[in-house]
Amino acid sequence: MNKLTAIIPTGNEIHNIEAVIASVDFADEILVVDGLSTDGTFEKAQELASKVIRREYQYSASQKNWAIPQAKHQWILLVDADERVTPELKAEILKILRQPDPKIVGYWIGRINNFMGERVNYSGWRNDKVIRLFKRDFCKYEDKYVHAEIIADGDIGTLKHKFIHYSYTTFDKYVEKMNRYATWQAKDYDQKTGNLTPYHFVLKPFWGFFKHYIVQSGFRDGVVGFTIGYMQGYVVFMRYVKLWLLRRGRE
Repeated sequence: MNKLTAIIPTGNEIHNIEAVIASVDFADEILVVDGLSTDGTFEKAQELASKVIRREYQYSASQKNWAIPQAKHQWILLVDADERVTPELKAEILKILRQPDPKIVGYWIGRINNFMGERVNYSGWRNDKVIRLFKRDFCKYEDKYVHAEIIADGDIGTLKHKFIHYSYTTFDKYVEKMNRYATWQAKDYDQKTGNLTPYHFVLKPFWGFFKHYIVQSGFRDGVVGFTIGYMQGYVVFMRYVKLWLLRRGRE
């Protein structure tokens, strides 16, 4: 059996920390990477995890790439604090660790998303997946502020079973999160975006809403689907507003 390190990045996750650690209790090492939490997350993690390391949070890819080389074992399962490993996913991971394919260095894992207390079946989140089971020395995150994915030196497989993902605590915190994402996206988009025009401020936000709500059947998720569509349009609009401000040296 190959040994496994579970890495859990945290930042004020006291409401999640016990449950997420419990869901990876089969790992040989549980490594919590805390972004200087102030709500008791760090103290609780010290009680439950194998090891806790701390670093001021800059952005997700930077934090994860700093933590990955510190894992004790070659195989890593990276789990965000708002995700849970199901018993079925656990069994599938353990099977892979017993008999790994030597050509595969990482695996896509799908996510069952829950938002505003409801399971999201459409709205562009239906086929959500992330590379989260991978070999330490063959994988790292691309250096992006938002939605960075693993760069792998080898083949990537796909697991059958999925994480449970609870991406929502309160609506106010979700809006705060989207504003933060828009700020980071503005930095990502600065080098690849030309002059800002009504296309960026009107058409792209409208397409963000239309894609999630109509094309990807968000209307079938009811109020939750409309909210996701609206917020996707909103974050696109805010991305370009913040990029406009960034280019003028304003906040």
